[in-house]
Amino acid sequence: LEPPTQAQNELDRENQNDTETRSQSRKHAWDLLEKAHGVVVPGGFGSRGIEGMIACAKFCRTRRKPYLGICLGMQLAVIEFARAFLPSPSSGKSYTSAEFDDDYNQAKDSIVKPHHAVVFMPEIDKHHMGGTMRLGARDTLLVSQSPKDEPSLAAIIYGQDKDRVTERHRHRYEVNPQLVPQLENAGLRFIGKDESGSRMEIIELPRSVHPYFFGVQYHPEFLSRPQKPSPPFFGLILAAIGRFDRYYKINLAPPTKKPRI
Repeated sequence: LEPPTQAQNELDRENQNDTETRSQSRKHAWDLLEKAHGVVVPGGFGSRGIEGMIACAKFCRTRRKPYLGICLGMQLAVIEFARAFLPSPSSGKSYTSAEFDDDYNQAKDSIVKPHHAVVFMPEIDKHHMGGTMRLGARDTLLVSQSPKDEPSLAAIIYGQDKDRVTERHRHRYEVNPQLVPQLENAGLRFIGKDESGSRMEIIELPRSVHPYFFGVQYHPEFLSRPQKPSPPFFGLILAAIGRFDRYYKINLAPPTKKPRI
C-alpha cells in the first residue's frame, strides 16, 4: 500500500475535527434543551435538522416539558407520536413526512405511502411549488366537549365560550387523515379541525398526561401583538413559569354575585 499523501492526511484531520465539532454542538444543544423551561419548534421547510427536532419533541413529551409546535413543529410532534405509539408501517420504514421522502418526491405518482404521517394536501401539485400554498386567515373549528370532560388546552387558552378561532395559514402539508383514528386511540387529541372536519389544525395531549403539549397547523405569530399576545404563546409562557393553572383558574372563574343588602 502506498503511504497516505499530505492531502489525504489533511482531509482525515478535517473529517475528525468535523466529527468532534458536531459532537460538541449536539451536546451543547441538549444541554440548552434540558435547561429550557419551554420549547417552541417553529414552521419551516426542508429536511435539515428534522431528526433533531423530532428528538426534541420526544424529549418534551416524555419529560413533561412545555412544548409548542407551529406548522412544521406540529407535524413533527405527530410523526414522533406515531413512531412511539403506532404499529410499524407495512412499508418497513419509520413514520415521516412526504416532504422528506426523496423516493416519493422523485416519483411521478402522488400515492401516499404507509409511512407518511404527514402528506401533501390533495389540492397541491407536488411538482409545481409556485403559488400552491394554503394561505391566509381561515377558521379552525374547536371540537365540542361534554361538560364532564376535562377542558381542552385550546378551550382554556382561547376561551371556553368559543367554538372557532381565526388564524393565518402558510403550508403545503397536513397530517395524514387516514392515521387520525389510530393516533386518537393512542391518546393524541385533535381538538381543532377545518370547516370540512378532515384537515387537522390543533393537536394536544390531555393535561392529565402533560402540562402543556400543544401544536397548531397555522401560524399564531402572525396575529400576535405586544399588548395582545397570541393565546398559544401566552399559554406556553405561563406553563414555562409554572403559572398556567393559577392564571386561568383566576381568569376563567365565573363572576361572583354581590350579596344583596
